Amino acid sequence: MPVLNLYTTLGCHLCDEAAAMVSKQRVLNLNLALVEISESEILLGNYGVRIPVLKFQDGTAELAWPFTDEELSTFLASSLLEITEN
Repeated sequence: MPVLNLYTTLGCHLCDEAAAMVSKQRVLNLNLALVEISESEILLGNYGVRIPVLKFQDGTAELAWPFTDEELSTFLASSLLEITEN
């Protein structure tokens, strides 16, 4: 089952909004994993000013905030297609 990482940090209201948007997409067989960026200097450097950021563990594309429901839907569809083809 594909795992979608949501790079986040404590108290990030935009991250909460992004998680809610993902849950509304109703993608079957998808696990959403919250990744706390403050626990890693590398993650903090990569995502500190861009969160929330979505990225599949098995994919290469990222979707950084701000994004719409339509952009999220397109990202999920194309990323899942990439993952299943590989």
